[in-house]
Amino acid sequence: MKIKRIAIYALILLVVAAVTSPVSASDPYFCTTEMPNALRYMPGPPARSDMRFAYDSAQYQWGKRMRPTARGEKARKDAEFSIHRMAAIFSPVMGIEISPANTPQLWKLLTDATATTSEACDSAKITYMRPRPYMVYNEPTLVPEDEEELRHNGSYPSGHTTLGWSTALILCEINPAKQDAILKEGFEYGQSRVIAGFHWQSDVDAARVVTSAAFARLHTSQAYLKQLKKAQKEFVRKSRQQERKR
Repeated sequence: MKIKRIAIYALILLVVAAVTSPVSASDPYFCTTEMPNALRYMPGPPARSDMRFAYDSAQYQWGKRMRPTARGEKARKDAEFSIHRMAAIFSPVMGIEISPANTPQLWKLLTDATATTSEACDSAKITYMRPRPYMVYNEPTLVPEDEEELRHNGSYPSGHTTLGWSTALILCEINPAKQDAILKEGFEYGQSRVIAGFHWQSDVDAARVVTSAAFARLHTSQAYLKQLKKAQKEFVRKSRQQERKR
């Protein structure tokens, strides 16, 4: 029976990884069991009787008010969970085009590092399997085509937020001169999930904590640090080339 439970748990991990992985061709620096386990250092999602849920509910209503605005359109675009979406968001702030062709070292860093930070969400997502706002309120989201798939993926913590926040933290190491603008974009990517109706505010807030813990763990990997240096050198070179074109 114990072996059967382990097998089932392993299968669930594979399903979650398939849904939450920003890219398929990634080589994570650590596996799930090597990452900080949110079940051991963070509280779970708030119950309906918890004041934190009252805030979740209020933020859900705020998000709905944002949907008909330009901010709502950004939230709809932010539903894309990929390194390509990260590149579209952060390239203007970084001042260079982030792409496999133009910045291969940075692309590899982001691909492998965000796949690693994503691992830190898995245990909590599987354990709590928190229903998403649109499921609780039985209301449509900004991206109806994503609803059915995400019904089977826990809401707490937010995987999108982990992707956006980890990308921002990594890029701050590459371009510290633009750290405030980079962090703002990373923050807003998480808030887009509240606006779109796919996540509670506490899911997003928890994901930022989980991501920060995972980011610290990344820095114990010599492979990550080595790739980071390659990406930093590449960024300096590309920035200089960009300056010469102006």
